[in-house]
Amino acid sequence: MPANEIPVTLQHIRAARERIAGKVERTPAVVSQSLSDRAGHPVHLKLEHHQATGAFKLRGASNAVATLSPQEKARGVVAASTGNHGRALAHAAKLEGIRAVICMSKLVPQNKLDAIRRLGADVRIVGNSQDDAQQEVDRLVAEEGLVMLPPFDHPDIIAGQGTLGLEIMEQVPDASAVLVPLSGGGLASGVAAAVKGVSPSTKVIGISMARGAAMKASLDAGRPVQVEELPTLADSLGGGIGLDNRLTFAMCRCLLDDVILLSEDEIAAGIRHAYEREREIVEGAGAVGIGALLAGKVKANGPMVAILSGRNIDMELHRRIVCGDAAQTERVA
Repeated sequence: MPANEIPVTLQHIRAARERIAGKVERTPAVVSQSLSDRAGHPVHLKLEHHQATGAFKLRGASNAVATLSPQEKARGVVAASTGNHGRALAHAAKLEGIRAVICMSKLVPQNKLDAIRRLGADVRIVGNSQDDAQQEVDRLVAEEGLVMLPPFDHPDIIAGQGTLGLEIMEQVPDASAVLVPLSGGGLASGVAAAVKGVSPSTKVIGISMARGAAMKASLDAGRPVQVEELPTLADSLGGGIGLDNRLTFAMCRCLLDDVILLSEDEIAAGIRHAYEREREIVEGAGAVGIGALLAGKVKANGPMVAILSGRNIDMELHRRIVCGDAAQTERVA
């Protein structure tokens, strides 16, 4: 895909920002002195976990719901989710007074299920993977007429997530690199489209976990592929990208400068550092940028921005990680 044929452009992202104004927070970008000292360049942390639902997903969900017609809103919305998209969609749907059904696998942590239920959404637990949950979504679309708003492979979702990239370039205009958590690619492709649209020389680097990184495996294969979905501290980054992926695979292949994978210990180190040195509580997916910097896996020649994408971690798990308990990895053994 040539850069001039990207399906979600800077123009789409700027329109999304106007559409979701007042519905999402403009989150801070703060300098981490400890990470800056380690990197030899300023490191800014984009505190996206400060959103009302605890994750960046509110941007895409709010934009997608805002674009629905009155007839579509009357039908209700449905999505598969590893947790944060479901919570964001439930929140956006509640504000509009429309029905939301969220389908998730048994791997989604209980704290995320509970948060979605509190927002009034209908939660369906199906199978052991995101692909299993998607089958229930497809059934609900076919049999009940619900409108599917997927977690990443949708132009309005991508454009909404891209508004985060616009904020980053306004807050850190001289950024040499932006570190983006990478899963299905909605955040990474949206942020990259915005960042590259404003500053083509700024690198955008996707960060994922080594256990079941579907986008990385697909990029390596040159096409979308299935991977085994495994338990991981970065549970929000789990799931496949869809063998019929229409947008995010091609956009990530075109726009990302690199993809870096982290071990579970490196993700845990990122969570621990965020709490001990930055006084921020983040989930595994939100800590991968910090983890990559601590592991020395990112090199840059100027200021960097790491996106702290979410905070929706089980607090008992967080306690074990922060305390350095050897049992912290029980769930990913």
